[in-house]
Amino acid sequence: SHFRHQLIRLMSLLYGVALTQVSEIECNDFEFLDLDDFDPESMQFLERSQYQSEIVVQWIQRLIVDAHEANVLKIAPPILSRVFNQLGNGVVVLNNAEKLNDFPMPFPLSQAATVMLI
Repeated sequence: SHFRHQLIRLMSLLYGVALTQVSEIECNDFEFLDLDDFDPESMQFLERSQYQSEIVVQWIQRLIVDAHEANVLKIAPPILSRVFNQLGNGVVVLNNAEKLNDFPMPFPLSQAATVMLI
């Protein structure tokens, strides 16, 4: 039960951090699920960091490893490695989305796409 609650809170945090990373709006006041149980020093470290999504993914992976070692999760190693693989792929996709946000589409290309859509 504790594992599930912690995992859900971390996924909520990851979702909000990812939205903040790719968002263009100035106000990034996203709501998270009950972050009171987290260590205040860790949360301050996360706020100051440039790589917030990678840090939260690392926390999720650590939580999964600890749960697996404590026999809370009884998962075969190939399936567990696939979970870590999917989390890593998510970070790669997030970084690619951030690149699209950082480098705008050239004006002539955007105009041609608009004309084709009309």
